[in-house]
Amino acid sequence: MEKSSPVRILFTGGGSGGHTYPLLAVLQEMKRIAIERHLVAEFHYLGPIDDFSIVLQNEGVEIHSLVAGKLRRYASILNVIDIPKFFIGAIQALAKLFTLMPDVVFSKGGTGALPVVISSWFYRIPVIIHESDAAPGLTNLLSGKFSSRIAVSFDRALSYFNPQKTACIGAPIRPALLSNRPEKETAKEELGFNPKEPLVLILGGSQGSQRIDEFIVSNLQGLIQTTQVLHQTGTANYADTERLARAALADVPVKTEVAHRYQAIGFLDQNLKNALVAADLVVSRAGSGTIFEIAAFGKPSILIPLLESANNHQRINAYEFAKTGAAIVIEEENLLPGIFINQLRNVLKNKNLSNKMSIAAGQFFRSGAAEILAREIFRIARTA
Repeated sequence: MEKSSPVRILFTGGGSGGHTYPLLAVLQEMKRIAIERHLVAEFHYLGPIDDFSIVLQNEGVEIHSLVAGKLRRYASILNVIDIPKFFIGAIQALAKLFTLMPDVVFSKGGTGALPVVISSWFYRIPVIIHESDAAPGLTNLLSGKFSSRIAVSFDRALSYFNPQKTACIGAPIRPALLSNRPEKETAKEELGFNPKEPLVLILGGSQGSQRIDEFIVSNLQGLIQTTQVLHQTGTANYADTERLARAALADVPVKTEVAHRYQAIGFLDQNLKNALVAADLVVSRAGSGTIFEIAAFGKPSILIPLLESANNHQRINAYEFAKTGAAIVIEEENLLPGIFINQLRNVLKNKNLSNKMSIAAGQFFRSGAAEILAREIFRIARTA
């Protein structure tokens, strides 16, 4: 039986762009569907307040703060701080959910999500979770036991959850990123690059990667002899990287074309669509969100998985993607100038290889994940 009153949806999970931007994608689809179906919906977020939760707030989501402690699979002195935080968060979640009583909770995992999921189960509020990585994190592994529905991005992740309530749908990607794409040459020009020359896009993740930034800058003169470079450094790393890049290029004559083949930017955000359209090759960490964005645009890639990622998930993500033929993996200990530049030149100059990687990336992508989740959330909310 459908409810006639407004539906109330609670989002949880966060701590990084990899958790927050999929939430944003689902939210935007839900808002579109609500207009299409003349539904009245309220959207709330319960979790830690940070720069990423503000992204949701800017979309009209009401934000409720929660003390969050990180769950670890290993012994750490930080557990002395985070375990009490977890229990404080659980008490806060119980109190806030009693007040809000949402129709459905949608969790992306990450910091602060598990207390909300368990508290929702206590109140018999339906929970839907989405796991982005090929190897699920501890929060989602535990959350799966309290969830009504589970969605995953990688086929490999299906084996970790109850098959009767789990489906592989891909990763939610913001609708605006996928629509109204410019032509490749136009995108290059709008970004300030020569449309006739190759362009490599360097992505270190939503928070940047100091290791990749330092490596790119230290090999910048060699790189710009081969290709144009658009380098997302991460906001925190931008000033230092820009300064070091200027120093690295100090002896390159300013008037030469080569001197203008490198651009650094803190965070692409609104320009990400143009950057992905313009790129002939993407060099990136191996967060699942970035991998699926690369796949959505059918781009060849070189992936450099983060060594310290939880449960080694970036390495597993990278090899799951690479085994399709869409990407080349260079592990951080093998990130040497000769290996990197040779692989980069090989992809850029070998059009047959580049085309095969592009086709494989496009075939890996599953479209419609955000819409599938949005419709399932509404379906459960209307019958809860």
